[in-house]
Amino acid sequence: NKMQLDCYHSCVVFFLAYFALQVIYARRKYKISPPETTGHPEFERIFRAQVNCSEYFPIFISLLWVAGVFCHQGVAAACGLLYLYTRFKYFQGYVVAAQERLGPLCASARLLWLLLGLAVAGLLAHFLLP
Repeated sequence: NKMQLDCYHSCVVFFLAYFALQVIYARRKYKISPPETTGHPEFERIFRAQVNCSEYFPIFISLLWVAGVFCHQGVAAACGLLYLYTRFKYFQGYVVAAQERLGPLCASARLLWLLLGLAVAGLLAHFLLP
């Protein structure tokens, strides 16, 4: 259902906005004006976490959409929710310490691989099976 995928897009926009706002708040807190990206270590971790999350969201949305349309929407939806949760935990962990991001990073990577597998399986079934 297209509406469910649209809900995911809305959630992703919410997450991206949340991450961007955290950078804005950190800039104010540590008095770091744009375009500077260095300064207080906590600001740098927040900035880096936001950039890292933003870099992966186009990949996530594309895989989620293809897996949901061509394979199984329920499984794709569950993977999508778990992915958003792991990226949120990644962000929270990175803010505390760079090492704290590693567990959620591995979990989110596994979910992207799973979505890729679902997408490929769905596309192959769609185009190769009668």
